[in-house]
Amino acid sequence: MNVPFLIAKRYFISKKKRNIINIISIISMVGVAVGTAALIIVLSVFNGLEDLIRSIYGSFDPDLKVTSVEGKGFEMNEDLLTRIRKTPGVLIVTEVIEDNALLRYEDRQMVIKMKGVSPNFFAQNKIDSSVIEGNYQLQRGGNNYALIGRGVQYQLSIRATNAIVPMFLLYPKAKASLSLDPENTFREKPIMVGGVFVIERQYDDNYIFVPLDFARDLLAYGNKRTSLEIRVESKRELKNVEERLGKVLGPKFEIKNSDEQHLSLLRAVKVEKMFVFITFAFILLIASLNIFFSLSMLVIDKKKDIAILASMGASPQVIRNIFLAEGAIVAFVGAIIGLALGLLVCWIQETFGLISMNMATALVEAYPVKMQLQDFLLTGFAIFIITLLVSIRPARAAAATEVRNNI
Repeated sequence: MNVPFLIAKRYFISKKKRNIINIISIISMVGVAVGTAALIIVLSVFNGLEDLIRSIYGSFDPDLKVTSVEGKGFEMNEDLLTRIRKTPGVLIVTEVIEDNALLRYEDRQMVIKMKGVSPNFFAQNKIDSSVIEGNYQLQRGGNNYALIGRGVQYQLSIRATNAIVPMFLLYPKAKASLSLDPENTFREKPIMVGGVFVIERQYDDNYIFVPLDFARDLLAYGNKRTSLEIRVESKRELKNVEERLGKVLGPKFEIKNSDEQHLSLLRAVKVEKMFVFITFAFILLIASLNIFFSLSMLVIDKKKDIAILASMGASPQVIRNIFLAEGAIVAFVGAIIGLALGLLVCWIQETFGLISMNMATALVEAYPVKMQLQDFLLTGFAIFIITLLVSIRPARAAAATEVRNNI
């Protein structure tokens, strides 16, 4: 039988009188409940944002991306490509040439990010489902076509249905002499618009896709490639495939998974989530100070009870544990209510999407939410530590009171 807990529970549920101690205890529970619910909701929103980032870039990014450690590109040969394709777990290998270029349409122009891809690019990416005008195929009927972002289309007022006026892509020659004549400074190639895509503003405003051969001729890359994009057979084998490719390619190549390709963005979300947790934990600590005051007042109010317990043989440790248990009961009742409330709010938002982002450019209508068990466990642990911190001094004071009564 846990005597300290039974006595603490008796103090907690006692209805003899509703004095100031009871009121402060109720305020403590409400404060802990609200703080806990808010913490769970905010952490779940950050989890949802992290998943949203992955889903947005998942339609554009490969499972694994191979780049050169030194320089912008690397020499590609059939032997290297064959070794990569024969690596267990590798399903598709796409050759990529990517660089900045000047895009001109009629009398308007802008600098864009041109991405030349081999024909199997759309077999490993979901970008075809993001095409809102035209066709995603880059080569049709022996002709080359470009797939442009909606932002590029808007900035240059490009008509995707125009089958007469082409776009022109310009790229500076490697060793061009200074001249006022653009023909001596830039290589220029025309290409028709085949389709328009919408993924995310960063891509929509900057990217266009062209056939690999077109990019190779414009940039005069020859056998050079800027990257290889790889799709694996199973996401569960992603880490193993990455390790195998590392052995095949050696130290001259860098291999990044989808998260590593946006490491700074995801890290920023995680860091912000950590600081939010610290901030809300501090708010919980402030709310839990009411527990300190209610326990301190309870110790004063229960001096006679403490003396009686001491005369019956209760040790200072037992007296201390009674008030520690009292603080724990107040805190954890509030925490359980808060966790349940946070769970309910997150489930409603996740299921019905009641709270909208109210942004015309938002990719999702409602705030994304994702609950994780580790957030509930971490919040519970934080409440445990906070409760211990605010309860230990009144509990020690109660134990000291017992000692003095015995003297």
